Amino acid sequence: MPAAAIPHSLLDLSPITAGGSAAESFANTRDLAQHAERLGYRRYWLAEHHGMPGIASAATSLVIAHVAQATKSIRVGAGGIMLPNHAPLVIAEQFGTLATLYPDRIDLGLGRAPGSDQKVARALRRGAHSSPDDFPDDVIELQNYFQPPENYDGVRAVPGEGLRVPVWILGSSLYGAQLAAAMGLPYAFASHFAPAQLLSAFELYRARFRAAAASGIAKPYAMPCFNVIAAETDAEAHELASSVQQAFINLATRGPLPLPAPVANYTQTLSSREWQIINQMLRYTAVGSPESIEAQLTQFLELTGADELMITAPIYDHAARLRSIEITAEAMRSLQTRADFRAGPPDRPASAERVARAHQSTQ
Repeated sequence: MPAAAIPHSLLDLSPITAGGSAAESFANTRDLAQHAERLGYRRYWLAEHHGMPGIASAATSLVIAHVAQATKSIRVGAGGIMLPNHAPLVIAEQFGTLATLYPDRIDLGLGRAPGSDQKVARALRRGAHSSPDDFPDDVIELQNYFQPPENYDGVRAVPGEGLRVPVWILGSSLYGAQLAAAMGLPYAFASHFAPAQLLSAFELYRARFRAAAASGIAKPYAMPCFNVIAAETDAEAHELASSVQQAFINLATRGPLPLPAPVANYTQTLSSREWQIINQMLRYTAVGSPESIEAQLTQFLELTGADELMITAPIYDHAARLRSIEITAEAMRSLQTRADFRAGPPDRPASAERVARAHQSTQ
C-alpha cells in the first residue's frame, strides 16, 4: 500500500485565559474549529471538566453543538465524556440528538475519571452507588442504546437508537487500554498531560485487541494526544509554551487557575521541583519553529506508531493559537507514514459482519 499522510485532529478545552471570560472562550472555540476545518483537521474534540476556572467546556455536549453548527464537515466529538458522572441513557439521548442534527459527524469518547475533585463530584450528584468500577458495564449499556430497537429489549433512547454513534475509549493508564482491547474499540491516550504509561498502554492495547462482533473496529486504532506549540521561531514558541508550563505548575501547587499570559525566559526561573512537574506532565510536547515542529512530530509518530494524532495547542493568545495549528497542519501534510498505514480513521463502527470476520481471524 502506498504511504499516506496520517490523519491529524484537534482537542480543545475552550480555555479561559487570565483576564478573559467563558463567552470569549466559546467565540474562540468556534473560530478555531472553523480554522481547523479549513486546514484539513479530521476531528475537533472537546473535553468534560468541572469546577476548573481555566476550562469552559463543562457542558460538553452543548459546546459540541456550538462547534458542529458553525462547521460543515469536520467531525466533532467528546474527548471525552466522563461517563461515571452521567446515566448512560442521558448520554445516549444527548449524542443521539447531536448525531441526528449533524449526521455522520459526531464522535463519543468515554473516560472513567470524574473530571473534577471529590467536592465537585458530589455536586454533580454522583450517588453513593456510583463507582468508576461500573465503567465497563456503563459503556456496554450506552452502546446498547445505539443499537436498532429490535436488537435491544429494554429502555429506548429516542433519539439515539439505531444511530451507531462511534464510541472511543479514552485513558491515561493501562486500564483503558485493556478495556478498549477487550471491547474492540478505538483507543485515545491522554499523553498531553499524563505521559508515563503511553507506550506500555499502546503495546498492551495492540497485543490484546480482539475485534468484537457487537461493535467497534476490525483492527486496533490508537490515537495519542500531543501538545504542539508552534511559532515562526523557536524563541517565540518557547515563550508561548510558558503559559501551559505555568498552568501545570499552578495546578500542582496552587490549584486550577485561568490560563496565564506567557512570560519571557520563564524556565530560567524554575526550581528543581517545578522542572520535575513540567518534565513529568509535559514530556510529550513539541515546541518550536516549523522546522523544529516537523522534526518533533516525526519523532513522536515513530515512537508511538500512531494511527492518528490528536493535537492540543494550549496557547494564551488566540491569534498565536490559530497560527500554531496552521504550522502543525503544514508539518503533518509533509510527513508520510509507514507503508502499512491503515487507510482512513474509524468514522463509524465497522459492520457486524466485517468485525465478526476479523474476530474469527484472531482466534
